[in-house]
Amino acid sequence: MSKREDILDTSRISSENGLKYGLVYSEVLGWIDMGHAQGDDIRSLMHSFSSGESSGKPYYPVRYEQTMRLYRFATGRFNVWHIKKGRSLSEQRSIALAMMMNTAVAFENWQSMSFFSWHTDSGFSGEDLISDLFGFYRANFSRTYWDELKIVSKASALRRWDHYGPIGRYKNTGFLPLLFPDPVEKLLCPKPYKGRLPRFMMQVMPYKLHPNDNTVIFTSKKAGVINALGK
Repeated sequence: MSKREDILDTSRISSENGLKYGLVYSEVLGWIDMGHAQGDDIRSLMHSFSSGESSGKPYYPVRYEQTMRLYRFATGRFNVWHIKKGRSLSEQRSIALAMMMNTAVAFENWQSMSFFSWHTDSGFSGEDLISDLFGFYRANFSRTYWDELKIVSKASALRRWDHYGPIGRYKNTGFLPLLFPDPVEKLLCPKPYKGRLPRFMMQVMPYKLHPNDNTVIFTSKKAGVINALGK
């Protein structure tokens, strides 16, 4: 659940590792949650593919999950797919993207359930899915993206927050950016609108599951309460 005080001083962004958590505003992607955008979950997922490919097994399991903490517990959604050995790196990325997108939408739906509304307004919050997608590309194509994304100053980001209100009020159920024009720009109509993905975020197409597919065997899609000390 993003808050006004999470908005970061973007003058500190000097590299891809400059900021770990908090909010920044991009004129290309809209609000970015740096926690979602770290990409550590995707790096772990890609490592599972690498380990599976070297395991010697004809099929290997790959698990991806998203969770949120509730005091001593975590709850979330996860997928386990069994992958036929022999996938190229481009195929691995395509499958990983499909897993992330499938699980992320399921997780946002889970967060939207009425029994979580007392705790969070994060279900499909406008920054979540686009930040997940940006994290996927950061993990798979490591380089510095900040200039290309046109990250605005903290003052400009705060102006947007104060004019439009908390990003949690604006729901985005897809992976296109939700943009908020700067209210000081008098020539613009100051209301949110859907933008387009930059070219670098269209390099990978998500894998499409097919009936009787023997490359990817879909085995589970679950929710659960997970003890914070272990799964």
